[in-house]
Amino acid sequence: MNLDSAEGKKNRKLVISMLEFEMIEVRNQEHVTHITLNRPSVLNAINPRMHAELQQAFDQFAGNDEQWICVVRGAGERAFSAGSDLKAIAKAGGKREPYPKNGYAGLIERFDLNKPIIAAVDGVAVGGGFELALACDLIVATTRSKFGLPEPLIGAVALGGGVHRLARQIGLKQAMGLVLSGDSVDATRAFELGLLTDLVVPEELENCVERWCSKILRCAPLAVRASKEAMMRGLDEPSLASAMRAQESYPVFAKMQTSNDRKEGPAAFSEKRDPNWTGT
Repeated sequence: MNLDSAEGKKNRKLVISMLEFEMIEVRNQEHVTHITLNRPSVLNAINPRMHAELQQAFDQFAGNDEQWICVVRGAGERAFSAGSDLKAIAKAGGKREPYPKNGYAGLIERFDLNKPIIAAVDGVAVGGGFELALACDLIVATTRSKFGLPEPLIGAVALGGGVHRLARQIGLKQAMGLVLSGDSVDATRAFELGLLTDLVVPEELENCVERWCSKILRCAPLAVRASKEAMMRGLDEPSLASAMRAQESYPVFAKMQTSNDRKEGPAAFSEKRDPNWTGT
């Protein structure tokens, strides 16, 4: 069968939708994709199989026009993720398999994904688990959570984006203190440092996630993506002036300007009704 034909594309989508995962769970609920790291007995540590499955799951999310937000969480009440599965690495003689195409957890080098991703953290988020959370756009966490990059304590370096994202997100001196010491911080301190978008008691985490999803879904999906794109790409521009000059040339920004939703927003406002966003 020619997979590029109409029939082939239909069957390919069917195969993808039927994929079963062993290390993660993936659930689509309306416009929200929920990805759960599902190894609670080992604090949701990430092994090669989980890396591959996360790559597949994020590929599906990125390629599905009907999925507008992704929520990433860890199974159980002890951890979001403790990072790399060190026992698996030790068993392999200290060698690790190459990360998937988009880097650690299939996410940390996915720089072209403009859809928002929310990390819902309950418990430990350290090492690669913290790096995964840092790669998300929002982090909502419970009061019993903790965060850190303890790699130097085992003779390693947080090269899954941790040393780079942490410095950009909380500033050089605070980031350097955490990285060089291998220390972890509790959720209250993480919130004070600006690492977290929201902080709640454990019983309120799911309500908090739903609240943020609802807030984002009120907005036009292309406008949300264009806003993320402009903010992230603007940080790479040499100045504020150049960022403002360049923003209209960014791909999603340009697409949003000529979209149906761009017309729907003012029409709904003038007609005093809720907008019907289509993402087109």
